[in-house]
Amino acid sequence: MKNKIIISERIKPFNKILKIDGDKSLSIRWALLASQAEGKSKSSNLLKSEDVINTLECLKKLGIKIKFTKNICEIIGKGLNGFNYTKTISLDCGNSGTASRLILGLLTHSKSKIKLKGDKSLSKRDFLRVTKPLSKFGARFITKAGKLPITIKGTNFPKSISYRETKGSAQVKSSLMLAALNTPGTTVIKASKSRDHTERMFKYLKIPIRLKTYKKYDLIKIKGKKKIKSFNYKIPSDISSASFFIILTALSKNSKLIIKNVNINPSRVGILKILKLMGVKIKIKNTKFYKGEKIGDLLIIGNNYLKPIKCPVSLNSAAIDEFLLLFVAAARANGVSYFKNLSELNQKESPRLIWGSKILNKIGIKNKVTNHSIKIYGNPNLVIDKKIIIKDYLKDHRVFMTACIASLIFGGRWSIANSEAINTSFPSFLKKIKYLGAKIR
Repeated sequence: MKNKIIISERIKPFNKILKIDGDKSLSIRWALLASQAEGKSKSSNLLKSEDVINTLECLKKLGIKIKFTKNICEIIGKGLNGFNYTKTISLDCGNSGTASRLILGLLTHSKSKIKLKGDKSLSKRDFLRVTKPLSKFGARFITKAGKLPITIKGTNFPKSISYRETKGSAQVKSSLMLAALNTPGTTVIKASKSRDHTERMFKYLKIPIRLKTYKKYDLIKIKGKKKIKSFNYKIPSDISSASFFIILTALSKNSKLIIKNVNINPSRVGILKILKLMGVKIKIKNTKFYKGEKIGDLLIIGNNYLKPIKCPVSLNSAAIDEFLLLFVAAARANGVSYFKNLSELNQKESPRLIWGSKILNKIGIKNKVTNHSIKIYGNPNLVIDKKIIIKDYLKDHRVFMTACIASLIFGGRWSIANSEAINTSFPSFLKKIKYLGAKIR
């Protein structure tokens, strides 16, 4: 197995303070909007992961000047549709669904054909969800079955659109919002609930946006052609990355952890709400608002007893990247947990709903999985005393990190492949869990 690690000891109780890397969603959105601003924008604590680096490399190919020194990234924006590039360029987004889908939104006005490609995992994912609505603006696409590689040719005469987004995908919604930036008139998006980082950043930048929030959807109206001023941004810590340590602490009796300066945007804290319903002690302290985002310190206290949960569907979109971890938590619960309406999990780097079931099977937890749901029969007394092998599985970073957390909680002798997968979103992950006391070789 390639780049495997070995974990053969459960983690001992710990009491630590931890800082987590910058938020990936905000890092990518800052870079893309800075490229459309006029003048120099600066960011500190920008996540230095492959997804973010690939985003910056794509922008460089599109003629944007970027300088990275120590912890500061500078982007010299050229204004709306200010990309300047040679004909027939190719952009490689690696593994990043966020970068690839959002960049397509900015390219609906491209002057010549641009090819977009990605790695093996990204090339298996659905892009019709963005190419169909983006074509309504006037862009044209060449693709096979809606998968990468995709060639896009923008239009000189974009038209504002009205569109109903039904998947609850922040990537689709954000792609359309970015396309609306340089489109005359008002674009209207009726979007199912999902993360709202793009809306918050638009508001902070004073881009003309009107937002009405309803129980099951948001109504977004954007007036295009408004110039964007350059802006500086200190990226807060990523709650999706923090979630691995939240779960590790929550399921480690007598452990205590404080995670500093975490982005606790209400559309991202589903994991906190779900864990509280399961009986986990989590407190949020020192809250503040920073450029539209809510930030705070998280205090987690370990508990060996968790209640089972029938997870409210209303929390799905706010925890979409954390469900693999939540399945591990449910494995420790005293009873049967049920999660449904999760077909979107299979549109990620790997079919995560299926892979979540596979991990549970490997550790001896009974479960029943369908194409959109999973029922988990928890065992609060589970201790593993066998060898478990996690082989290469499309190099999904969250599969790798979840397996690491499960090994530290339940024990056993784990051989986990593809440690390089963490470079996609969380390069310092192994360093952080070693700091908490994990023994890895």
